[in-house]
Amino acid sequence: MKTTEYFKHMGKRPERAIIQDEWTTRVIQFPEKAEIQFDGRIRKWGWISEESKFFRFSLLEDGETVHNAFFDRPFKGTQQ
Repeated sequence: MKTTEYFKHMGKRPERAIIQDEWTTRVIQFPEKAEIQFDGRIRKWGWISEESKFFRFSLLEDGETVHNAFFDRPFKGTQQ
């Protein structure tokens, strides 16, 4: 999995240290929702059943480099 330095740095925060690589892979491959931002980056949301929450991943324009990831409490998908 390719990541940015920002993602590595933010991954040291306690609330983000729990992010598992398999969650990232699952959401990138099978997102519940995806959209392209104005700057070309890609947002993907997916349900993480282990946490009973939605996670949002932000990818660079290449569609595979993870830049950011976090629980997205305001997002309402079909799993809730």
